[in-house]
Amino acid sequence: MFAFFWTCLAVVWAANAPCDLVTEKWEVLDACDIGPVWAGHPVGFFLLTVPPYQYVAFYDAERQMVVGQRKLDESHFRFKKLPTSVGWDSHNSIVMAVDKRGCLHVSGNMHVTPLIYFRMTAPHDLHSLIPVHKMVGENEDRVTYPHFITTPDGSLIFYYRDGASGRGRQLFNIYDAESQSWRRLLPVPLLDGGEEMSAYPSGPILGPDGLWHLCWMWRDTPDCSTNHDISYAQSRDLVHWETVDGTPLTLPITPATPGVIVDPVPVKLGLINVGHHVGFDTQHRPIVTYHKYDQSGRSQIYNARWEKDHWVIYQTSDWDYRWEFSGGGSIGAEITAGPVQIVKAGYLCQRFSHSQYGSGTWVLDEKTLRPMDTCRHTVRLPAEMTRRESEFPGMEVRLAWDSGHPPEGDTYVLKWETLPPHRDRPRPGPLPPPSTLRLYHLRRVP
Repeated sequence: MFAFFWTCLAVVWAANAPCDLVTEKWEVLDACDIGPVWAGHPVGFFLLTVPPYQYVAFYDAERQMVVGQRKLDESHFRFKKLPTSVGWDSHNSIVMAVDKRGCLHVSGNMHVTPLIYFRMTAPHDLHSLIPVHKMVGENEDRVTYPHFITTPDGSLIFYYRDGASGRGRQLFNIYDAESQSWRRLLPVPLLDGGEEMSAYPSGPILGPDGLWHLCWMWRDTPDCSTNHDISYAQSRDLVHWETVDGTPLTLPITPATPGVIVDPVPVKLGLINVGHHVGFDTQHRPIVTYHKYDQSGRSQIYNARWEKDHWVIYQTSDWDYRWEFSGGGSIGAEITAGPVQIVKAGYLCQRFSHSQYGSGTWVLDEKTLRPMDTCRHTVRLPAEMTRRESEFPGMEVRLAWDSGHPPEGDTYVLKWETLPPHRDRPRPGPLPPPSTLRLYHLRRVP
């Protein structure tokens, strides 16, 4: 399944009107062309700002992984090509992080393949970025979905799935910057479906309550219609985990672990591993977002909130449409929703995207989690960023927002164009020419 990354943007506050409260308008301060990139299918690129440096990772016109570096006051990047090239798999996104010493770590281009991982041997030195063939040396032959987390104290954590769709486990490593070595953060997997199923997690994210929050669903086979049982757990330190009511959990968490299921959705009832998140209300209660079929068989967004001693499940959307999906490989997401977010004036908001009903942001009634208002075009990007430039049929605009820490009030965004996903299979020609990867420097408009 094609990984969908919902980017949560800062909110522009205005007085009273709910739609004004969730509207964001951006202007272009600067733009620069980075270079030609592969356009035959979508795969995740990565942008990371760690002042005074900025890093970009992408697949070039020949599909080879490239990392670029510049200082923010420089107009051009320096590049290094890395010895790995992407095929046709849209799972093979790139991720990056910087450790306490200022060394860059890069991983990607994996879908049930041996670990692909690079790191700098000298701080801020792009030329010192080299392949490292292992982290801890075990369970690194069938890696998918790499992620880095930088904790508030600067610790670097890497987690990934070992195994395959329908049979896998989530492993967590932690990096020692002084010894430049990795070790297991947990002695066992966090989530373990054995050889019967695998978990598709969202998070962990650090919540406003100081806890790490994680939601996931289980899948029985590579067929994306076999997702089931949306679930949740929380932790204070990413080592000791508990249920939402504080009951300690014995690791690994398995499909048989009691107390973690939010909604026992059966297979083939519309649960899919895109658009599931943990959000929060103004009381910092966790809200798990997901979508499934309603009683009439239509696809709807649901928000489940922990209230007193149980999960209360709210249907937030009321759409007359069924997204029928099945099979393996990457597909485009027809329906997605972001996490429930707190608006400064006390409102809750939630972004959504629907192939038939468009996209926008709901302003939610906090008591019922139902929309009080629907705000369209709430992220107002300059027209040049959303306009397709390629004349090749079927091309779509891709955006990757900065995952780092740009100057306050500013942000950076990558733009390029590709054809849509193709179930991770080679696409017969003709193929589009490379598109231009462009970096935009944006500033929020008051």
